[in-house]
Amino acid sequence: MKQVVATMAGNVWKIVVTVGEQVEEGQDVVILESMKMEIPIAAEASGTVQEIHVQEGDFVNEGDVLLTLE
Repeated sequence: MKQVVATMAGNVWKIVVTVGEQVEEGQDVVILESMKMEIPIAAEASGTVQEIHVQEGDFVNEGDVLLTLE
């Protein structure tokens, strides 16, 4: 099981994947908003989205788990 974590603190602006979706390494999975900038968060490995741990509008800190891949 692999985790995708926030690389910085910010608000979850958009979740661009769904549970069960196959993602490739480097594919954007979540977009954070911080200081009026959109920061894409990419999967560090390929896999299937197992669980999404955040909702759009949530505030996350650096290192928080956004979603789990299997």
